[in-house]
Amino acid sequence: MGFTHNAFNQIVEQLARMRYRSWGSLPAQVTIRTPYGGGVRAPELHSDSFVAHFAHCPGLKLVAPATPADAKGLLLSALRDPDPVMFLEPLRGYRLIRGEVAAGDYTTPLGQARLARPGSDCTLIAWSAAVEVAHQAAEDAAGQGVSTEVIDLRSLVPLDLETLRESVIKTGRVVVLQEASMTGGFAAEVMASLHEDEDIFYSLKAPMVRVCGPDTPYPVQMLEEGYLINRGRVLKAILKTMES
Repeated sequence: MGFTHNAFNQIVEQLARMRYRSWGSLPAQVTIRTPYGGGVRAPELHSDSFVAHFAHCPGLKLVAPATPADAKGLLLSALRDPDPVMFLEPLRGYRLIRGEVAAGDYTTPLGQARLARPGSDCTLIAWSAAVEVAHQAAEDAAGQGVSTEVIDLRSLVPLDLETLRESVIKTGRVVVLQEASMTGGFAAEVMASLHEDEDIFYSLKAPMVRVCGPDTPYPVQMLEEGYLINRGRVLKAILKTMES
């Protein structure tokens, strides 16, 4: 993903607009696989998370699997979708995340979030490799008596607001995880979308909180531990919402 800006015009101005420009007569059935994200001590530019840059592009769908099973199901859905799909693959997921994958042909619908862990006190919203961090923080929170629900977005564009709505109205508290730097990130889009729902707004028991990377370029190799979100930072955010 760190190198996708070399093709930004072709992706955003050409590929994503093809169906619109042709009045629907020319589908753009293209899947762009983009490895990204930290945790593997990669050289400069390899770990950059420019998700928000492409989420702002009408006509382009964004998919971010967090499990091996979803990686297969979502990829097959992306390949068959008539619109162009950017398929976000977390670098650390290649070797650090394991799970069962069913044999044969199956698809995971685009635009449908996954309830990764049920809970009642706070909703953690994450995608891609951040879902694993959310699980870790939820375990830590459980040790302090806080029941945390984890929602794996799976698909950023389109965004499954109905699943988020159901969870947030139940818990009344929200923490959104984002590996990218804070300013202008997709976490802000998630929070703004939730705020615009009147039922969600009046269900909130505390201000929503973001846990993001700092507003700096992504650091190289050994320095990345100070940049990445971790279970300790997420737990602190959960407890902050519980105190309000």
